[in-house]
Amino acid sequence: MKSLQDFFYTFERIVQPMLKTGYRYFAIHKPYDMVSQFISSHEVRLLGDLNFEFPEGIHAIGRLDNHSEGLLLLTTNPKVTRLLFQGETAHSRKYLVQVKNRINEETLQKLQAGIAIQIKGGGDYITQPCKVQIVAKPDYLDSPPHEIPAHLPHTWLLIELTEGKFHQVRKMVAAVHHKCKRLIRLSIEDLELAPLKSGEVLELEESDFFRLLRINNYN
Repeated sequence: MKSLQDFFYTFERIVQPMLKTGYRYFAIHKPYDMVSQFISSHEVRLLGDLNFEFPEGIHAIGRLDNHSEGLLLLTTNPKVTRLLFQGETAHSRKYLVQVKNRINEETLQKLQAGIAIQIKGGGDYITQPCKVQIVAKPDYLDSPPHEIPAHLPHTWLLIELTEGKFHQVRKMVAAVHHKCKRLIRLSIEDLELAPLKSGEVLELEESDFFRLLRINNYN
């Protein structure tokens, strides 16, 4: 029988290197007015304009539209999008949303219970019940020009979803007659935007990346 020392030698020299994929993983705070891609035929701000040297083969996992901000994940691992957004298990995402005018309790309950929105292909889709609450603007958040000034009527909402139809959050608040002025993705599962500031990039270890997102790297 091999000794314990032989076992650890085999693991460290043979097994462990095989488990290292060489893939890289990043979390960024995508700024407002930037598209979630590196190449475009249009004159737009790209992820490559960030002050960071990304590796070859990098791509965004999911997207935020150009007027949305916050947590965006990037990787060189081609299977992560399938694991995170196309698997059977739904993953929680939190958004901080500023809308025009005050939202009352009745409207809040409509958003929480599920509401009809238009989706691609036409027809109504009833959103799944979700967590929606009125919150104060966080102290750490900046105040860019596209934000509604504090002296004008507005509401900040914290919305937690486990689904992601195209422009779903914007469509949800529009369905209750409120215009979305600012939309910031705060987290995906346990991977949070804070303390990244707009335009900042954080590289994560592979084990931390999968643990925080609650996805299985071996599927």
